[in-house]
Amino acid sequence: MPTEAIADAPSVGATSEDDSLAYRSIPATAIMGLLISLLGVVAPISSGGNFNTALMLAPIPLAGLLFSLSALSTIRHAPELYTGGKIAGAGAALSVLFLVTSLGYGGYVYATETPDGYERISFIDMKPTEAEEVNRTPIPPDILELMKNEQKVFIKGYIRPDTIQYHENISDFLLVRDNLQCCFGPMAKVYYFDQIQVKLDPGMTTDYHTGLFRLGGLLKVGPGDPESNTPLTFHMQADYVK
Repeated sequence: MPTEAIADAPSVGATSEDDSLAYRSIPATAIMGLLISLLGVVAPISSGGNFNTALMLAPIPLAGLLFSLSALSTIRHAPELYTGGKIAGAGAALSVLFLVTSLGYGGYVYATETPDGYERISFIDMKPTEAEEVNRTPIPPDILELMKNEQKVFIKGYIRPDTIQYHENISDFLLVRDNLQCCFGPMAKVYYFDQIQVKLDPGMTTDYHTGLFRLGGLLKVGPGDPESNTPLTFHMQADYVK
């Protein structure tokens, strides 16, 4: 055998310089997953125990989880080409943490927030269907039944700030469905089923804030306003506020 061939032959178990310096990239999905998972912290913070808000914000940590799982799958199937398992794992863990915390706490609050003896309703329940509007039935039958039976109801909403003179020790205010343009715009554009004129029982007061209010009491109906073309107005004599 020629000497040159023996000299040039690689030794058993030797690692080539190219292999030792092989570059492995981090999947873009791993970086995206971690960044989105960090944004997912807004879900438990912004929801504030409101299950509906938690559901609306859930896609943020869910997207972080999907990106991170995709990155882990890519790394597992091509470890010689990709690295960054710890980054993808951190993104997945944070996403799960924020998702479970937000939905779990929101679900717990939703399940326990209605006081005993009160029937939960929402502003959506107060809106008549198209068929009921055609039949000139401005109050849905279920809501009408609750009022006839004098059943106390529990509802959540926001205080419209231009209906109060002070921000502390208030006992009379307008509760609206949300704090977006729907109910904080011109009053003429706020539907009658998206608002309740609330009066707290004697001796009860609350302080204004921009967050969600939880009210309980007897729901009543009053005459409408011809100028704003509303057939009626909802009122509540409230004995519970939080």
